Amino acid sequence: IYLREQASQDVRRRVAVSFVLTPDGVTIVGYYTLSQHEVSIGDLPEPLVKKMPKYPLLPATLIGRLAVSTRFRGRGLGETLLYDALRRCLTGSIQLASIAVVVDAKDLAAAVFYRKHGFIDLPAKPSRLFLPMGIVEKLFR
Repeated sequence: IYLREQASQDVRRRVAVSFVLTPDGVTIVGYYTLSQHEVSIGDLPEPLVKKMPKYPLLPATLIGRLAVSTRFRGRGLGETLLYDALRRCLTGSIQLASIAVVVDAKDLAAAVFYRKHGFIDLPAKPSRLFLPMGIVEKLFR
């Protein structure tokens, strides 16, 4: 099984980049998308705000979608996709600033999955969670 970048309309429009997990180049096991994002400083928890510059909007990276085919669930592939996405976010943040990785949990199960991996709820935005880039960096040390 390997990950490859997938061409799509979003890629051509420069809205998001898709990464597909596939064993054979045809079967889609799972995927995720990445794009640039911004977070309002007012949406962040107070302890984090104290450490940030006082800009109204701060750069972040959005995992817009992350999914595993129902046929392949229960094998830890969601975690594999998430950690691949986080590594790419960290690598990208070296050249294009990003204070955090942001996700929108589509349901309670997704929110539980992200929280299990250290994501924190953004109090001002229901179902939106984030993981500070400093924590992402520590994951890969």
